[in-house]
Amino acid sequence: MGDLTPPERPHIVLEHPDFYVVHKPARWLTHPVRSAFPVPDVVSFMQQETGEEGLSPPHRLDRETSGAQVLSRDTDAARRFFTLFKTHLVGKTYQAIVHGQPTWDDFVLDAPLGELGLGGANRILIRQAVVPDGRPAVTHFRVLSRRAGHTLIEAYPRSGRLHQIRAHLAHLGLPMVGDKIYGRDPAVFLDFMQTGQTPELTARLGLDRQALHASRLAFPWDGAQVVAEVELPEDLRAYWEGLA
Repeated sequence: MGDLTPPERPHIVLEHPDFYVVHKPARWLTHPVRSAFPVPDVVSFMQQETGEEGLSPPHRLDRETSGAQVLSRDTDAARRFFTLFKTHLVGKTYQAIVHGQPTWDDFVLDAPLGELGLGGANRILIRQAVVPDGRPAVTHFRVLSRRAGHTLIEAYPRSGRLHQIRAHLAHLGLPMVGDKIYGRDPAVFLDFMQTGQTPELTARLGLDRQALHASRLAFPWDGAQVVAEVELPEDLRAYWEGLA
């Protein structure tokens, strides 16, 4: 099948004796999984690059999401990060490009999320939606810029539900560019599962991946506040700047 590794490689954004913050490129997994075909992952790559076998991820980013990813360097740091994430002391900020332009500039959506369930128009088992009996989910959204029927939005999830940002944006009528599950075309994900990413699918989506980027992480460590930022990657920047 040839080399399926995307051309961009992970790189260290911040190095600390206890952890790294790396830039995870889009189309990389956070950690290795069993698959019918090889998919590159950040943990294996960074273990090889650094020679540190003990690197582990205290959180994960979706394969198509780019941005700031923490890797703990030893078991003590891994335990400390587990506590930080469990007690919601890690602030995660994302940037997303969406279809549509909201009337608001700053908005907090407090809406429970759960599985939509198969049936009706939904044929995707994992699709999340705002449902009455869902788990509490709160996302703070802020408009960064508007252009040509699109909006560049900053999202700060105050809870960590599956697909939270994507499902909340879809609920607000602001589907994310390139999103195969919550985008404007509900058939894309099923087509993708049959054919993989094709030029035709990319044309339907606008991008070959969801326009979601983990731009900032902030958390306390040894009495100080650690902040790591990763700028919007080239593919998302090019899409945004190409809008007319």
